[in-house]
Amino acid sequence: MKLFVSEGNPHCLKVLAALEVTGVHCDVQNVNHEERVVPFLSRPALPALLLSSGLHLFSPNAICRYLFEVSGQDCSELCNRWLEWEATDLQPALLQCLHMAVLQGKGSEVSKVLQGSLNYMEQSLSKGNTPYLTGDAVSVADVVLWAALYPVLSDSSLALGEHASVKAWFDRGAAMHSCQSAAQKVLQGKGLQGMKSFMQRQPALQSSPCRDTQPCNGNPAEDEESEHAVSVEEMEAAARTWSQGLSSSPLAADRQHPILPQEGKRNLLVTSALPYVNNVPHLGNIIGCVLSADAFSRYGRLRGWNMLYVCGTDEYGTATENKAREEGLTPQQICDKYHAIHSSIYKWFQIDFDFFGRTTTEKQTEIAQNIFWKVHKHGFLMEDTVEQLRCENCKRFLADRFVEGICPHCSYAEARGDQCDKCGRLINAVELREPQCKVCRQTPVVRSSKHLFLDLPKLEAQLEQWLDKSTSTGDWTANAKQITRSWLRDGLKPRCITRDLRWGTPVPHPDFKEKVFYVWFDAPIGYLSITANYTDQWEKWWKNPSQVELYNFMAKDNVPFHSVVFPCSLLGAQDNYTLVNHLIATEYLNYEDTKFSKSRGVGVFGDMAMDTGIPADVWRFYLLYVRPEGQDSAFSWADMALKNNSELLNNLGNFINRAGMFVTKFFEGSVPVMELQLEDKKLLAVVGWELQQYIQLMDKVKIRDALRHILNISRHGNQYIQVNEPWKKIKGGDTERQRAGTVTGVSVNVACLLSVMLLPYMPAVSRTIRDQLNAPQSCVNTMLQGTGTFVCCLSAGHRIGTVSPLFQKLEVDQIEALKKRFGGQQMTAQSAGSAQPAAAPSAPAAEVASVNGVDPEKAKQLTQAVTEQGEKVRALKAQKAEKAVVTAEVAKLLDLKKQLALAEGKSAAAAPQKGKKK
Repeated sequence: MKLFVSEGNPHCLKVLAALEVTGVHCDVQNVNHEERVVPFLSRPALPALLLSSGLHLFSPNAICRYLFEVSGQDCSELCNRWLEWEATDLQPALLQCLHMAVLQGKGSEVSKVLQGSLNYMEQSLSKGNTPYLTGDAVSVADVVLWAALYPVLSDSSLALGEHASVKAWFDRGAAMHSCQSAAQKVLQGKGLQGMKSFMQRQPALQSSPCRDTQPCNGNPAEDEESEHAVSVEEMEAAARTWSQGLSSSPLAADRQHPILPQEGKRNLLVTSALPYVNNVPHLGNIIGCVLSADAFSRYGRLRGWNMLYVCGTDEYGTATENKAREEGLTPQQICDKYHAIHSSIYKWFQIDFDFFGRTTTEKQTEIAQNIFWKVHKHGFLMEDTVEQLRCENCKRFLADRFVEGICPHCSYAEARGDQCDKCGRLINAVELREPQCKVCRQTPVVRSSKHLFLDLPKLEAQLEQWLDKSTSTGDWTANAKQITRSWLRDGLKPRCITRDLRWGTPVPHPDFKEKVFYVWFDAPIGYLSITANYTDQWEKWWKNPSQVELYNFMAKDNVPFHSVVFPCSLLGAQDNYTLVNHLIATEYLNYEDTKFSKSRGVGVFGDMAMDTGIPADVWRFYLLYVRPEGQDSAFSWADMALKNNSELLNNLGNFINRAGMFVTKFFEGSVPVMELQLEDKKLLAVVGWELQQYIQLMDKVKIRDALRHILNISRHGNQYIQVNEPWKKIKGGDTERQRAGTVTGVSVNVACLLSVMLLPYMPAVSRTIRDQLNAPQSCVNTMLQGTGTFVCCLSAGHRIGTVSPLFQKLEVDQIEALKKRFGGQQMTAQSAGSAQPAAAPSAPAAEVASVNGVDPEKAKQLTQAVTEQGEKVRALKAQKAEKAVVTAEVAKLLDLKKQLALAEGKSAAAAPQKGKKK
């Protein structure tokens, strides 16, 4: 990327400050004010950003937003509103101020022009009670507004005494080295006079009557739920659209398999991260990949896109071997058992895969080995001897996840063998201090082994070029961009792709025939092999980047392997593979105030949800309602009951049921004639606007945010019914009866629209609503076309079916029972309470126990307890919990480790004291 700026241009101050704050790598070139760097514009436009794709950005605020997004910091709705206010209200006032101060010498009058804007900012900052415009951290809005105001506010003649919050906010920005550096580059230490050359080229600005008041577009910080105001023109337009009725185009055909890319259509290939086969997925796993991808795929089909959604179980690796050992089965038997469990869970949750496969197939071996040989042929593999940790007690080399020790970089006590959760640094297991085998807690030894590596540094330039294009043209979530950039920031290192295991895809190279592919080279290739097991024409999807858009859904911990490692494998193969265009990563879903834990019985797992008596659609609704799109969120039984009872039962279900019952009760099951009045047209316009917002958000995979607009529509509908009271008007004269008919007819049509919008979220409920309304199939194909088309689907005379309630109330005692059932039996706490004191006993019996071993079963339980407590401590530290809370949990962890040492027949004093340097 290259950024063109000019000295003395206040707009360039914004982009240079954004560049400094984000740390994005970009060449900067100074040019004169008159240079035209954007070839298709007839006038100079600076600053301008030339992207690696050849495209130009020449709006200062757009450039700033882009730089923040590239660095992994998305712009929130509140942030967007501040940027819009700056461009439409603040900027014209500022340019007028600069013209007066720089060219007319009227600096003393500047404060009058800016008074209204500063009052507005003061009110917003003091009301929000946060250090920055959008919260506790610097956003692109802070950088843009600070840079815009800097030339004026840094001039001592403008006092900010009466704007204390603005002054404090401005001073925070001025204290940032990045902002100071940008100001120096643009103004060269000359203050306002540094802009004279630029200002002389600008036309004089007229003052606007709106500038001295609050912004014309309203307060950015006001409640997002306020009703959208519509004009009379919008109402009339909505009425015209409504009157068009259903499309006469042919109905969409049922899916015909195999689904293949089609000319002239938008072809979307959707994958969700392959779940590990060796465990039962919990709610966080389900929302993080398969449910999110399913909602988007269902939506895409409603939009008329050509969709293929594939997934499957990831079945190779150490974890599967261990699970097989625990259950006394072979790895293949474990895979067969848990693949069936996964399939049944996803079927119950109504996950509508086009194909759900697995990685233990001949196609997996064939395609993985083919990619390997092509990467090898093109020189992107290297050999090296690796020192690995081997557990002599377990008689095997230890995979990264089965080693734990002290981080060599930050001394975190429980770093894994591949990465430290505290400092985020990648590490080799042999670098750990005081390493332990997580299976038996013995100290492993170092042994040498020859391995193959993917030469990521050789592929880095290709990867960077592809990433620039993909992240700028596709929909990558902020965390996906941020995690990817963090991997690239310090330069890529060669990554091992082989392992000393037996259960995996065999390495075909004769010098490495005893090894298998490392799971993170092998597992993503499962997307290809699963598609190949679905259709022998799989290459039409996976070797067709010009026709196919690839969406990857996952939780954030999977990002680097989908954005760096796997794309490098495919780039290295040089075989025209389809690479990811849209990488959609969620944050984590927690359970109440802790983490899901199968061993402790904490949290709801997929197989358990089926036994709660709560319908699958309600689970889907709530998980999508709390989907962790921008930050971690939590499943809460109390909140689930609240959302079910308020949003589903009292809002959505109440409206749809009332609309249908009015048709049945007052109009003998036939939709009445509708004669629209202004109030009806207003509802149509408001509902149409909500539909447009829903489509815009779903197109961008903002699934959680889009759901709000469905619920808004039913709220508007309930209010519309309540105000018009059709149950009273039906008893009046002809005019009132006609009014009751119109309100009923419009309402039942809004219910029909809701059934379509709900389909990605609650497919069974959507089907039930359409069955109750006897809605024509064409309504499904019509409503979501283009930017949204709210038409009259159920015209006068249409006969509806039998109407019945859609949802049931979740009672307090029911929820309390479920919360207790899934809150964990606290087996580890009970163990801690009934165990021997932590101090090592001095009695001879203890010595005997040390020789003979105390309790293998208890040791096994305590090993799991140590692991779980360690995870809890890591989570608290990552969340920057209060020191006292962390200290208490660390004490519990150390106590559990002492108990474990005793249970294993060791002295409690021998338990490793992690986290303390000797």
